[in-house]
Amino acid sequence: MASRKKSKSQILIGLTYDLRDDYLREGFGEEETAEFDRPETINEIESALRRLGYRTRRIGNARSLIKRLSAGESWDLVFNVAEGMYGLAREAQVPAILDVYNIPYTFSDPVVLGLTLHKAFTKHVLRDAGLLTPDFFLVESEMEIREVWLPFPLFAKPVAEGTSKGIGPWSKIENRRTLARVLRDLLKRFRQPVLVETYLPGREFTVGILGSGREARALGVFEIALKPGAEEGVYSFQNKEYCETLVDYRLVRDRQARRAAVLGLQSWQVLKCRDAGRVDLREDARGRLHILEVNPLAGMHPTHSDLPMLCTAIGMPYVELISQIVKSAWTRARKEKKPDRPKK
Repeated sequence: MASRKKSKSQILIGLTYDLRDDYLREGFGEEETAEFDRPETINEIESALRRLGYRTRRIGNARSLIKRLSAGESWDLVFNVAEGMYGLAREAQVPAILDVYNIPYTFSDPVVLGLTLHKAFTKHVLRDAGLLTPDFFLVESEMEIREVWLPFPLFAKPVAEGTSKGIGPWSKIENRRTLARVLRDLLKRFRQPVLVETYLPGREFTVGILGSGREARALGVFEIALKPGAEEGVYSFQNKEYCETLVDYRLVRDRQARRAAVLGLQSWQVLKCRDAGRVDLREDARGRLHILEVNPLAGMHPTHSDLPMLCTAIGMPYVELISQIVKSAWTRARKEKKPDRPKK
């Protein structure tokens, strides 16, 4: 069990992550690996932790974690940004393994990560809590395409992907013939159900959240505005991958942004997310805000990921963001961590 009296220099923090380059070398494609981290992201996280006075040790992905644990290694805390490769609960794999070994970690637990990666499950929970989210239909097979009852225009995306994977100009659908074609393609490409939602034509926002439970707070709100040359009408995979030239992230503080911050924080707390992340929202034709997605395992690249960029825009240095995430996780670990099993 981590000692309450340890100084920063005595705390060993392990880093779990999936490196994009590793999977590209294994033969996976650009889109398949889009959610995984660049080497500079891990370098920046580790550098920030060391500047804060912590000791660090790189672990790697879930398979590497299993090997290291089996060899008897342990850490006081794990800074986890591992996304996982396989399965609808892939983001929950590293936290679940760490729970088995009673090792605390940053960000949300396996239940939350499994729930939020599945966008339809998340929407059910949000709707039961009285929060507005677009009407939707989950298509699990080609036979179910004919059962979609929602009025056009519609929006389609894989149910359990991030980084806008599977989203492009084709995602906005105006008629049933196009619907059938797009859904068949997404079902084949991603081998998972497809979420079909009412298309929302208004402004799009992302809300940065820091903290857990009652201590959580909204840091600020970005409006996602597409520049000339971007794929129109959607925050697509292409637009997000080349966001530096195709997307204008505007820090906004108007009335709608304040509403977005309130709704984002409410959804964060309803889902029991922890430490830091993002909530995405968009306006319908009447200007009402709907929650699109909740991301409790947000990207951490200092200049390419939405949450760190938002922090920079509000004047919070990257090292301070990392500090606040670790502080939140460490405080929780001290309160909640169960004692290790007594040795015989």
